[in-house]
Amino acid sequence: MAKRTAHINRETKETQITVSLDLDGSGKCDLSTGLPFLEHMLEQLARHSVIDLSVDASGDLEIDAHHTVEDIGITLGQAVAKAIGDKLAIRRYGHAYVPLDEALSRVVIDLSGRAGLTYEINFPRARVGEFDVDLFAEFFQAFVNHAQCTLHIDCLRGRNAHHIIETVFKAFARALRMAVERDPRMGEALPSTKGSL
Repeated sequence: MAKRTAHINRETKETQITVSLDLDGSGKCDLSTGLPFLEHMLEQLARHSVIDLSVDASGDLEIDAHHTVEDIGITLGQAVAKAIGDKLAIRRYGHAYVPLDEALSRVVIDLSGRAGLTYEINFPRARVGEFDVDLFAEFFQAFVNHAQCTLHIDCLRGRNAHHIIETVFKAFARALRMAVERDPRMGEALPSTKGSL
């Protein structure tokens, strides 16, 4: 069985990003981004998707975190797309609801080959610590553009911004885990009646 791994480098005048992952890993992660709260969320992604994930990023944080966060999303999306490969026998769809105290979020994903993001989160404040929560929309938009997937993210309720985004990342991880999982009943079939994804 072919290994479902990827190693992607992205270098611009604003950022240098390296992402490595193994879709059939054990949830290990190695993160260096200069953005502790984002790393906390990426750790949730690795643990709850059971994907081994390494992210090494440096960017123009002296300006702000926008370029670094967006480019990590781009590179992560490219890595997921490369690791999935031909999409034969994957489940394709994934969904999860995750609570954390008063917060509850739902994420649904389709590895459709079409980029689309529906993102419905109303944060009660603009920052968690030093991190600008607006950047999470940029992260997920960059991810879907480059993973070529459809992603619906909805925070159904919540008052604490930290709790809200943590439920989103955990639900995203669980949905992604389901979608990339191999379905033994599919044999080597593609999960599409069109014959392509």
